[in-house]
Amino acid sequence: MKKMLALLMAATMVFSLAACGSKTTTSGGEEGLPKIGVTIYKYDDNFMSFVRRAIDTSAEGRAELSMNDSQNNQATQNEQVDIMISKGAKSLAINLVDPQAAPTIIAKAKAANLPVIFFNKEPEASVLKSYDKAWYVGTASAEAGIIQGQLVAEAWKVNPEWDKNGDGKMQFVLLKGEPGHPDAEARTKFAIEEITKAGIEVVELELQTGMWDSVKGKELMDAWLAKHGDSIEFVIANNDGMALGAVQSLKANGYFTGDKYVPVVGVDAIPDALEQIKEGLMLGTVLNDAKNQGKATSDLAINAALGKDPVEGTEWKLDENKAVRVPYVGITLDNISIAEEAYK
Repeated sequence: MKKMLALLMAATMVFSLAACGSKTTTSGGEEGLPKIGVTIYKYDDNFMSFVRRAIDTSAEGRAELSMNDSQNNQATQNEQVDIMISKGAKSLAINLVDPQAAPTIIAKAKAANLPVIFFNKEPEASVLKSYDKAWYVGTASAEAGIIQGQLVAEAWKVNPEWDKNGDGKMQFVLLKGEPGHPDAEARTKFAIEEITKAGIEVVELELQTGMWDSVKGKELMDAWLAKHGDSIEFVIANNDGMALGAVQSLKANGYFTGDKYVPVVGVDAIPDALEQIKEGLMLGTVLNDAKNQGKATSDLAINAALGKDPVEGTEWKLDENKAVRVPYVGITLDNISIAEEAYK
């Protein structure tokens, strides 16, 4: 009897350990629903957590999802795709770890004759066009930078006191996302271009990658404040995560009390950033509509799994690059309700 109990306990422990190591969740197990294999490049990305929630919510009662955390590892994601295919997925929804890996994913999907919807990280147009069952859901990368740049320029012009040294130039630091990521490159380029287009001279004090991460954003801001101090007149971040890290650093260094202030802008309009805008700790952000990106991803993946045209019966339109573009919206305290609605 004791030996049998010991064996049962050992088996239970093995099962528990295996379950703890799993990074896959399945939802919507109703019989007859199409199986959709989904991967997220990493679950602990703040913005992607909202996209993931929107995909799950939108697919409820319409599909059985196998949701996977790729843990920012492309090899892991490739293995997950193989497993989802072997388990009978009827379509794939892939948030790439590395956009350069799109041909590998397409080869796997093509071999299984499965449709694939890429989302949030855009493959090159030629790669997407190489397979007639591949589509993309995301944004127009340049648009976020343009809107952010316009927001910065408008605010700078109506707040002449932000030009601390009175030289008529904006001394800025910029927290960049992942190098080579299409959104990071476009947001950086077009934000600064838009500011200069508005007739504002700029001086780049620092531009470094914070890898979309709030902790890295804080560390960089700490270093920049130690180096430049009050010479920093504007903080521009490619996403809200890094902007929040910068705000944390600025607060720790005595900013946002009295007349000690530096404007900070981000992109995404995640709820934490909206709270900072309400408190006057962030100037603004750009709504990257997680809710509609997730809904569009679900809609296309489900249609494709059922053998339909991917946008049939939906509000979405495909552009010349086989992509659904969800528009950005500039957000300040004046229109913050638009962003709050997007996260309900």
